Amino acid sequence: MPALPASPLFAFARKCLVALVAVTFVAGCTAATPPEQVLSVPAPAQKYAAIVVDAKTGATVFEVNSTTPRYPASLTKMMTLYLLFEALQSGRITKETQIPVSANAASQPPTKLRFRPGETIDVDSAIRALVVKSANDVAVAVGEYLGGSEEGFAAAMTSKARQIGMRSTTFRNASGLPDDGQQTTARDMAVLGLALRAHFPQHYHYFSEADFMFRGKLVRGHNDMLGRVYGVDGIKTGYIRASGFNIVTSYDADGKRFVVVVMGADTARQRNAHAEALLQRALNPTGSTTRLLYTAAQ
Repeated sequence: MPALPASPLFAFARKCLVALVAVTFVAGCTAATPPEQVLSVPAPAQKYAAIVVDAKTGATVFEVNSTTPRYPASLTKMMTLYLLFEALQSGRITKETQIPVSANAASQPPTKLRFRPGETIDVDSAIRALVVKSANDVAVAVGEYLGGSEEGFAAAMTSKARQIGMRSTTFRNASGLPDDGQQTTARDMAVLGLALRAHFPQHYHYFSEADFMFRGKLVRGHNDMLGRVYGVDGIKTGYIRASGFNIVTSYDADGKRFVVVVMGADTARQRNAHAEALLQRALNPTGSTTRLLYTAAQ
C-alpha cells in the first residue's frame, strides 16, 4: 500500500479502517445471496459472475460465482492505472512526463490511439486514454515504461494484486488482451475498484470521464453507464471473446456507495442492464418504493 501524504496518526487510522473493511468484505463473501427470478442473467454459466459490495462497510450484499476464475479483459487496465497512480504519488513521474511508444506498443490490436513507433504520450493523456478509450497501445507503453518490459510490469501487477487482497488474480500483460494465463475473479475486481478510490482519491475523477480531447479530436468512451444512471461515477468496462462483456461500476450518491461487478454478459447492453438491476436491488433490498436511477427522470 503506498504511503499516504498525511500525519502518522491519520495514516495509521486510515490503514486500520481499510483493513477493517477488507476483513468485513472477505467475511461477507461467505454469505452468498442467490439471484431472484426477477434478475435475468444475460450470460452463459461458464462466463457469468457478479458481486455487489457496500463500499462503506465492505459487506457483500450479492454474489454469484464471485470467486470463480474469469478472464478480466480490459478490466486489467484498472491495475495498470493503479501502478501508474502509485508512480505519480511517489514522485517517480509527473502528469507531464512523456511516455515513449515502442514498436511493440504501437503494433497492439485495437482498441488503440494508433501511435507510430517513437512517438510519446504525456502521463495525463495516457490516464485518459486508458480509462476512456481503453487503448491497448497506451497500456503496453505504460507497462514498458514503468516495468522495463511488459512482462516485468505484469509481474509487478500480480505482486500488487496480492498486496491489496486480490487473492486469485494473475496478470500476464498490461492491456487485458487474450492470454489464457491472465485470470481474475469478480471478487478481486471489486477489491481493486475499492482500492483505487481508497488509495488514490485525488485521481479517482478520471474514472468519471466519458470522453477527452487528444490531438484536436474528441475521443469517446465505452462506459454507457456514465451520465445515464444516477449516482454512477466509474469505473471500467472490458471485452474479449473469451470473457464476454465485463464491467466494474461505482455508485456514490445519497450517502450510499456500492461497487458492482458483472462479468461474462452476451452484449454490452445486457451487461449494463444487469449491473443496473443489481444496483437497484442493493439500493432497495426490501423491495420498497424505489428511486428512479435514470438521470433523465430526475
